[in-house]
Amino acid sequence: MHPKIIKIQENIEPLRQQIINHKVYAEISELEDLQIFMEHHIYAVWDFMSLLKSLQINLTCTTLPWFPVGDAVTRQLINEIVAGEESDFDAKGDIKSHFELYLDAMQQCGANIAPINNFLVSINNGRDFDMAFELALVPEAARNFVRSTFETINSRKSHLQAASFTFGREDLIPNMFFSMVNDLNSTQPEKVSIFKYYLERHIEVDGDHHSHLALSMTEKLCQKDETFWAEAEETTKNALQKRIDLWDAAYTEIVGRKVLAEG
Repeated sequence: MHPKIIKIQENIEPLRQQIINHKVYAEISELEDLQIFMEHHIYAVWDFMSLLKSLQINLTCTTLPWFPVGDAVTRQLINEIVAGEESDFDAKGDIKSHFELYLDAMQQCGANIAPINNFLVSINNGRDFDMAFELALVPEAARNFVRSTFETINSRKSHLQAASFTFGREDLIPNMFFSMVNDLNSTQPEKVSIFKYYLERHIEVDGDHHSHLALSMTEKLCQKDETFWAEAEETTKNALQKRIDLWDAAYTEIVGRKVLAEG
């Protein structure tokens, strides 16, 4: 592995550990807690798709006439991940994007999907993000998370998009969280089975193979440019910090709910 990749991995490890060991996971014990977590997490699921599509636009040919754009291995990686994320199968065998699968899981769980749906309707109707956030009452930390991702997307710098995609992805969910979801599913499968399937499917589709290809993609895009490597590390750290902030916000709301419930 490229020494610069190893250096980034070493430098971001404290932030990764903060996410993996975040106190929000231990606080999720009831269905209502999971609902709050999902109402925050859905925005990260959505803007991951936008980050992925920005890479597809920049690193493959998406215009006419067609030309072979960029590195063929990178093209294969991006197209393979897009297919997996955008056109996967749900537990019943119907084709769904992972975002749509997550929405199904939220509905089954009883989480509120109105904010994310209203946000997307506003964006689709041409409103800017700030107005859409306000109209949909999107949590503040989720707004900051999405803004940060779209700063990376709008930079039009493929090496930054690749770094955020590679190092700030959804592979940071600890075993404790899986155990909690399994426990809930064993008692309330009619509420949690889709979310359990989502987690299992996400790991299966987005496993080691994609991780290695993504590292290779980031290495190719940064090449021997010291500035690119430094920018990639900074972007990655920012993406991970925004994830921590999002988890902090979910934790605060979950704890607040329990205090109200006990009161």
